[in-house]
Amino acid sequence: MEHESTHPDEVLGRLRAYREHDAPTHGGRVLSYVYDHGRPELDEVAAQAMRLLQPVNGLDPTTFPSVALMESDLVAFGRTMLHGPSATGSVTSGGTESCLLAVKAARDLWVARGGEGRPRLVVSASTHAAFHKAAHYFGLDVSVLPVDVTSGRAPAAAMVAALGPDVALVVVSAPSYPHGVIDAVSEVAGAAADRGIPCHVDACVGGWVLPFWEQAGGEPLPQWDFRGRGVSSISADIHKYGYVPKGASLLLFADSELDLARYFAITDWLGYPVVNPTMLGTRSATSLAAAWAVVQTLGTGGYAALTRPVVAATSAVVEGVGGIHGLRVLGERQGPLVAVAADDAVAVEHQVDPLLWTAAVAERGFVLQGQPAMTQSDGTRVPHTAHLTITPVTEGLLGELVPALIEAADAVRGHALPSPEALSHTGIPDPVALADGARAGGDLDLTTVLSLIEVLPREDSARLLSAFLQRFTAPR
Repeated sequence: MEHESTHPDEVLGRLRAYREHDAPTHGGRVLSYVYDHGRPELDEVAAQAMRLLQPVNGLDPTTFPSVALMESDLVAFGRTMLHGPSATGSVTSGGTESCLLAVKAARDLWVARGGEGRPRLVVSASTHAAFHKAAHYFGLDVSVLPVDVTSGRAPAAAMVAALGPDVALVVVSAPSYPHGVIDAVSEVAGAAADRGIPCHVDACVGGWVLPFWEQAGGEPLPQWDFRGRGVSSISADIHKYGYVPKGASLLLFADSELDLARYFAITDWLGYPVVNPTMLGTRSATSLAAAWAVVQTLGTGGYAALTRPVVAATSAVVEGVGGIHGLRVLGERQGPLVAVAADDAVAVEHQVDPLLWTAAVAERGFVLQGQPAMTQSDGTRVPHTAHLTITPVTEGLLGELVPALIEAADAVRGHALPSPEALSHTGIPDPVALADGARAGGDLDLTTVLSLIEVLPREDSARLLSAFLQRFTAPR
């Protein structure tokens, strides 16, 4: 099959047509994935910086020193922001790569210090899936501690009790993505330090907003950054509340020996010496340039200013949800992420199912994110929720958003999802048919998908979703 050449204007026109299928990335109507600052000049400085660095290969900063200079500036900014005056690290392609490198470094150091057998990773049920991915890739066992259903965090005592000589790394979150809860960082990190175990703080989502939260009028936060004894590394995504284009994350280490363990270096081949501080070899410098330009433009004062409307909007949304009969905010939320569950203190006929509510809110112009329920290893069940990520532009939309949340709740109050029995009788759907239907109709019934995840064995639902995405992205 031959592919004919196409005029650039037609190419760009086709790309614009493709983009019309996407959820809006500006305007504040998507309350997940998107971190909209509402300042067009930041988009412009990022675009110009990316264009300037478009031909640069980030593989070798000795050939392209601009890469090292920009990265050094961002690490210096992160040192100050996260209170790690001697921290070292790198800019990665995103939170997943930062998490992978944190695990890889801890595993390699564990081996170098005499660890034998198979190392172990200690996490909670709310720890990001990227750490399970890292364990899968790098050959670690994973101990998953249940979270307290009321607070949303794993009890510190349980996390500490899980530590042992085979543990290469323990992970805590600031905050956890599902419920916006800051884990017991100080208690866990301090106990890990006493045992010589590194503790990573996953601040991928909170690392560029929590440092300014109290200054912006938010509630007092527990200590979670490098000021805490035993915190050995922190990941903080610049492309989230750093308000830069995807993908850029900052990974910092307090311990230079642990930091060095993330590197891959080899001279035992016939080509040039290879020294990779990240997972990638050749890498674009465009995201790094955009991150550098936006961070330099904003400075700490700019980030504090952008955090103020986030604080105000989060308070307003939490208050609005609190006034909706049949719903409740789940967990001891700290920061700009909100998880909403059905209020089990009211009669079933007055409850609002969060997944049905999410679909009803979408009909009113706002996209929330559904999160399936899960039965934990101790038998406790964490209910399914609707997730909202609050950004600076949310404040300007409160007059539309809060009424939409209320109206959607009124529309589905007392309605129930299909029973697990009914769903299980239908069997596992054909992922090819699901994907083809979604591509043809431009939509997918996520409520049913999330319900199926709750009903099916997790291994089956994971295979189903993988097969669905494989088909969904296949050539037409």
